[in-house]
Amino acid sequence: MEVKYVVKTVELAKNRRRLDAPLIIHSDRGSQYVSAEFRKTVSGMKHSFSKKAYPWDNACIESFHALIKREWLNRFRILDYDQARRLVFEYIESFYNTVLPHKAVWLARKHKFCF
Repeated sequence: MEVKYVVKTVELAKNRRRLDAPLIIHSDRGSQYVSAEFRKTVSGMKHSFSKKAYPWDNACIESFHALIKREWLNRFRILDYDQARRLVFEYIESFYNTVLPHKAVWLARKHKFCF
């Protein structure tokens, strides 16, 4: 993935949210996330990295990526960035956030009540 796409995504999120509070952005240690261009884009944010050689930090988001590809994106022939953005938005807003039970939240609640 090229750094320009990552930077564009962060800029879109910053503009859409218009948050004044301090922000935390979490990423792995991929080359696009340690580049000077990305660091400039996230200046003013707290940048959190995954631990080196510790893939479990990203288990929830990796699971989400596998799910959205398997259940939704693989059904389409994606022609451009805008179509991909619309498809991801549609999946998250009309299915993932409203219908799909969030296993990580459920497990956290279960753990809290077990002790």
